[in-house]
Amino acid sequence: MKTIGVLGGMSWESTQDYYRQLNEGVNARLGGFHSAPICLLSVDFAEIETLQRAGDWDEAGRVLAKAARQVQAAGADFLLIATNTMHRVAAEIEVAIEIPLLHIADATGARLVADGVSRVGLLGTRFTMEQAFYRDRLRDRFGIEVVTPDAPDREVVHDIIFNELVHGAIEDASRERFLGIIDGLRVQGAEGVILGCTEIAMLVQQAHTRVSLYDTTELHVQAALDFAQDKS
Repeated sequence: MKTIGVLGGMSWESTQDYYRQLNEGVNARLGGFHSAPICLLSVDFAEIETLQRAGDWDEAGRVLAKAARQVQAAGADFLLIATNTMHRVAAEIEVAIEIPLLHIADATGARLVADGVSRVGLLGTRFTMEQAFYRDRLRDRFGIEVVTPDAPDREVVHDIIFNELVHGAIEDASRERFLGIIDGLRVQGAEGVILGCTEIAMLVQQAHTRVSLYDTTELHVQAALDFAQDKS
């Protein structure tokens, strides 16, 4: 099995879900005492969040490219960026390393295509919902149209992520607001909704709604497990 590289800490709340799911997935596939071979580097999210707010994506790319090289040097055979938003600088990271990068939007797009979804809602940070890097990749590579909430609802989603979820706070009132926004995306014609921030699944799960949810952490992990076991 290949060694899985994880660039995490953005936030550590979701990174621990990656670590748990990767290990649970390997054990479910191989049984016994098997666990996942992982090289994990967890950055200080305060530095990244400051750069996000400032819109300094060039510096954020440099910081994460350096961290990715450290993961590679530790022995990883391929890399996961354990966050949706920072795939904003995936290209900068990819050119800085010599190992493959498994893009979270590709794992998500592949499942959407398999499920026959052509129009999907996207929830995430303001950066993920409003910038083009995520929706354009889904459109260009998978032919999927992406819809997002209106501006006030985008602000609600962003604020709950940064003020609650990255701190591990799970509030029932926030879940209800998310569910209302998800239903609004359904009204816009979304055939499913991408939980496009790795913390959102802490708050909203499939049991809470009839709208099909696509948990990007779970999909990214499953793609990583497939790649790690691929002997080609």
